[in-house]
Amino acid sequence: MLAGCDTDGVVPSGRANAPLSDKMIAELQSKHMDKDSPVLVRLYKEESELEVWKKNQDGQFALLKTYPICRWSGDLGPKVREGDRQAPEGFYTITPGLMNPNSNYYLAFNTGYPNAFDRAWGRSGSELMVHGDCSSRGCYAMTDEQMVEIYALARESFFGGQKSFQFQAYPFRMTARNLARHRNSPHLAFWKMLKVGSDHFEVTHQQPKVDVCERHYVFDAVAPDGSDKPLNFNPRGTCPVYDVPKEIAEAVRDKERQDHIEYADLVSRNIAVAESHRGVDGGMNPVFLAQLNTSGAYDARSGAPIATTAPGALPRTPNQPPAQVVPPVQPVQVATAQDEPVGLAANVPVPRSAPQAKEGAAQAQTTGLASLIDSIFGGNKVQAPEPAAAQPAPKPARPSRTAVAQSKPAAKPTMRTAAAPAATPKAKPSRVANAMPVPELRHAVKEEAPPKAPAAQMRTAFSAPPPNKSGLLSGAQPVVPAGSFESRWSAFRSN
Repeated sequence: MLAGCDTDGVVPSGRANAPLSDKMIAELQSKHMDKDSPVLVRLYKEESELEVWKKNQDGQFALLKTYPICRWSGDLGPKVREGDRQAPEGFYTITPGLMNPNSNYYLAFNTGYPNAFDRAWGRSGSELMVHGDCSSRGCYAMTDEQMVEIYALARESFFGGQKSFQFQAYPFRMTARNLARHRNSPHLAFWKMLKVGSDHFEVTHQQPKVDVCERHYVFDAVAPDGSDKPLNFNPRGTCPVYDVPKEIAEAVRDKERQDHIEYADLVSRNIAVAESHRGVDGGMNPVFLAQLNTSGAYDARSGAPIATTAPGALPRTPNQPPAQVVPPVQPVQVATAQDEPVGLAANVPVPRSAPQAKEGAAQAQTTGLASLIDSIFGGNKVQAPEPAAAQPAPKPARPSRTAVAQSKPAAKPTMRTAAAPAATPKAKPSRVANAMPVPELRHAVKEEAPPKAPAAQMRTAFSAPPPNKSGLLSGAQPVVPAGSFESRWSAFRSN
């Protein structure tokens, strides 16, 4: 694949030679146009429209048909460098050699970018096309059916003797209102220069002659009166002395004066500035945009989902496919896997620096001293008990140390039962911890070892219950795992 958006592919059978339809022939006849008369193409990004103009029997270009653009890429503004995904803006000359019947995108014609103006500014890029297949990476993409007709109209004009046709690419229709809407754009000076060429065409309905000097477009330049020396335009050099035919110059001047008055009036009334679409990739005509299913539409060629963030705009970086079609990521160190909802949160890794997770708002809290000893001797090796066991219950028989070691989760209710007085505000954690029945503690020790000193008995008794996985002191607020579904929405609600 070359740097642009098209290359030669397999020669399509009959596409490039498809005749004009009977409907198009009738349209030409109704507008007094010959099928082999010259054509001219005008294109507008913001409106996502491509116009084919054709010379009628009066010798003037008239609008034949407007085609909605299926997709164009980049933002409003000229193409500057290779890989910027920008579709070009400016005046380009399309010769028969730029027609591509072997396009990978059905049919195409090369815009001829970079032209003399682009090269004068050191701009780079290649293979920028108008093509079919409704898929664009710096090009203007039409549907296959549209491209067959546009290609055939251009082909017939070449058969009729036209050596080249002009392709005019604009950011939007060059009206005073649109310029006022985009008055804050850094491309405004460039667009005003393009408007001069647009005005030349609109007042004459003839293809303007385009030259470049001093890195500017010059339109309909002719040698000064009395000079028989041909004009020599150097895109980077000084412009030669030239004239513009009087009838054209006067008509353009009148139009510019009217547009300037309208522009100044709109600005003085503070007309709303067009919304910036930076960060969005191109757009498409509302005719096609309305048919998109943004929750399940995919680019036919790249497979990337098509999603819009603004009318007529597509994302620069296509969204990833929906989560349900992606194999789930294995969980990494999820602190509360038992209580996490199945789905998104279960697949979100918890950062190493994140606090340990809570077991649930309804879980009973251990007393201060018991929790402290649990965190020192227990660590995070024992799975937390089910939240339903948090309700106070009658004291069960104290299990032996051996039973606790064999079934650690079952020992947790014993700790909670002993800590139950902690729910009373007047009770102190240290007193509640010391109030545990001593005979039960001694009985637990006698089953496996001779009696030890009281200090040893206290340590043995407290080391037996299951550790507290949460690692929280009594009264501490449990914390949701960082990056989990609940933590994101909790932060959103708190704001």
